[in-house]
This record gives sequence, C-alpha cells and structure tokens, in this order.
Amino acid sequence: MSYPQLFLQKHEDKRLRQGHLWVFSNEVDTGRSPLSQFAPGDLVSVHDHAGKALGVAYVNPNALICARLLSRKPAAAIGEKFFTARLSAALELRQRLFEQPYYRLVFAESDGLPGLVIDRFGQVLSVQITTAGMEKHKDLLIDILLKLLNPTAILLKNDTSQRQLENLSLEPVLAYGDLADTLEIIENNCRFHINVADGQKTGWFYDHRLGRAQFAQWAQGLKVLDLFSYAGGWGIPAAVAGAVEVTCVDSSESALALAGQSAVLNGVQDKMQFIKADVFEFLKQQVEQNQRYDAVVLDPPALIKRKKDFKAGYEAYRRLNHLALQVLNNQGLLVSASCSHHLSRDNLHEILRSSARHIDRHLVILATGGQGPDHPIHPALPESEYLKTYFCAVSSRF
Repeated sequence: MSYPQLFLQKHEDKRLRQGHLWVFSNEVDTGRSPLSQFAPGDLVSVHDHAGKALGVAYVNPNALICARLLSRKPAAAIGEKFFTARLSAALELRQRLFEQPYYRLVFAESDGLPGLVIDRFGQVLSVQITTAGMEKHKDLLIDILLKLLNPTAILLKNDTSQRQLENLSLEPVLAYGDLADTLEIIENNCRFHINVADGQKTGWFYDHRLGRAQFAQWAQGLKVLDLFSYAGGWGIPAAVAGAVEVTCVDSSESALALAGQSAVLNGVQDKMQFIKADVFEFLKQQVEQNQRYDAVVLDPPALIKRKKDFKAGYEAYRRLNHLALQVLNNQGLLVSASCSHHLSRDNLHEILRSSARHIDRHLVILATGGQGPDHPIHPALPESEYLKTYFCAVSSRF
C-alpha cells in the first residue's frame, strides 16, 4: 500500500522511535507536507526529516494530536484484516485474564487501536470512538465485532468531550440490536445493575476491579463511607464481605438508584444507605457533626482534565483527603484514588502526607494499586497509566 506522506521536522522523530504513537501538529514539516492537504481521518505514511518511513497513521489536521500511529510497517494495509487481527488479539488477552465476559475489551493505544475504547458487558458492547481516524472505520469495526462476538447490542456512546476536539457528533447511536434500560454484570463475585446508555463513560468503571477486591478483604466488621460511590462498585462488595454498615454518597440520583438495586441483588440492602449530596459539602457537615467511620473510600472523578487545571484540581484533591481523614475513627482505613493522569502518584502521595500531618494523624501506606489488567499500560505512553490508589491505615498521633 502507498499513502500520502507526512514529514516530520528535524529531530521530531525521537519520541516515535522510543515507542510513542502520537504526532503533534507543531512537529510536522508543513513546508513539505501541508496539513491542509489532508482530510480528517486520512491514512498517511509518516516519515522522519531524512525521509525514512516510520509507519502508517491516521491524521486530523485540525487537532493538536494531528496523527496517531496504527502500524510501524510502512506499507501496512489498514482494512478488515488489520482490524480483525487487532480486535482478536485484544479478545484473546482478555479471555486469558478473565473467566467471565465482563471487562474492557479494547483500551485504545495499548491494544494498538488509538481512538477506540470498548467495554464488554456480557453480550452488550459499549463503544467509545474518540478520533476522526477511528470514526472513519466504525462501520468496518462494527461488522468485525459482530463476527467475533455475536453481541445482542452495540452502542456507540459518543458522549466524551474528546470527540468535540475532533469535530465529531456527540449523539449516541445504537449501532446494532436492542438495548435494555438496565443490564446485570458480575464483578468480584457480586452482581450489579448498570445503565449503559445513560451511565457515565461507557456505563461502568472496570478499572478499579482489583482495588475493590482488595478493599473488600479488609472491610469485615467496618462502618464504611463510600464517597463518589456511583453505582456501588466499592460499597457493595464491602457489604457482601462483612462490612456492618455502608453509606454511599454521590451527586447522581440515577447512579444511587442502580446501587440500591444492586444491594438488593446481593442481599445486603439492610446494611446500606444511599445519600444524594455534593461530597465536599457532605464531608464538611460530617466533620461539623463529629460523625466517624472505620473506613472511607475516596474515588472522585477526574478533577484535573487538562494540564492548565492542575493547580485548582490539586487543591480539590487536597481538600477531599483532608476532610476524609477528619471523619475516620482511630485505626481507620482510607482508600484514596485518582483517575487524573495529570495528578501523579507522587502528587497523591504528598497530598496524603501533608494532610495527615496537618491534622496530626499518623498515616501509613498499606498497599498501592492501579488500573486492572484489562486497562494495560503502554510503556512508551505515560498517558495510558492514569489510575492510582493508596490504601492507608490512619491513627491518632504517635
């Protein structure tokens, strides 16, 4: 195959040679290959300044990340055979990792499919396409998924802000089959009701699977506060494992309703209560009322979505952890997580250290965690490693 050529400026090939997959618009030699000659989603052959081919990518001349590498084979044919091989490899890996069909099937660049995320909920697939390049191949992708998995429904969620950056529609599309209002999935031997169409992101957060299992092992006999609880992914396994009381707090009434249904599914409804509230305000009230818990799970949404938001987001994480520590009983357990790529593991570590010292608590880290194996980390793309979790024991000052 031969493709139009995209040339890089001198020395701008270094990151690609180290394994990264992105080309930024300011790295392109626009004299030799004007970006205006390409349409969003076009396939190109990427070349270094000396003319050596580096691989095949798709482009979007209107985006900051203007090209994403699909293959390092300069003449790779990007079609049915290519996508079938990549999707089959992703499926084979997940089937090796998980006994049941509930997992992230495709994790973008880490599975060699930049701009594509697929979550599998049994026979239902929830798909997020975030780039014009992958959007151009969506019909082919759907056909291959039908052949590989024979799903009952494929939903194109289309609701991520990343699509706006690529000038793509935000309207969801049921690309195949019929989709029930709620589905039942299994995670960590618990059953959950989820809403794929109206739920956040793809409808469920598989990434914390290992962290939730670890917390459940330590929850027996504890009074638990699950903050930003969403549909009960942390709280319900804790209740099933023997927590005496679990309070789920979230601002979404629909998410709490799902958590309530899942509590019934697992027979733990008598142990659980669900509170619709802003978590910051709820924590402040709990501090003022001298309320205490044996364990607090702090799993907020991404509070730093862009690098320029770091300062405000860091302060929000600091406030949350500072307040959470104040509602913990002596010898309490704090689970503190962040899914913001721009907040590093070291940043969260420092927030925990400084927050504990500020209120004169003794905090030690029992374990650390991150995203599950269905969210594999690409060693050359730090952006693919976004989730970090600390499990901390907290006591009065020594």
